[in-house]
Amino acid sequence: MSYTEVEKTVLRKLFYHRYIGARHTSMDNIPKGFPKHEYKRVKKALKRLMKEGFLIVKPTSYGIEVSLNPEKIEEIKKIIE
Repeated sequence: MSYTEVEKTVLRKLFYHRYIGARHTSMDNIPKGFPKHEYKRVKKALKRLMKEGFLIVKPTSYGIEVSLNPEKIEEIKKIIE
């Protein structure tokens, strides 16, 4: 399966900051660092990555938090290299 550059960058960003398993960040923080015109693509990439099981979703009272799925770390490493 092929992944877009935006999806790879999202995975790389989460991996670099070590948002894996119990450590998570707000879904609103992921697009930061991308150009404003790319925000829609980033949101679309997040939805696809959630659907494929690369991201764990944690609903909270203040929004949705995401982190990388620790069971798929090896696969994620192959994708981002």
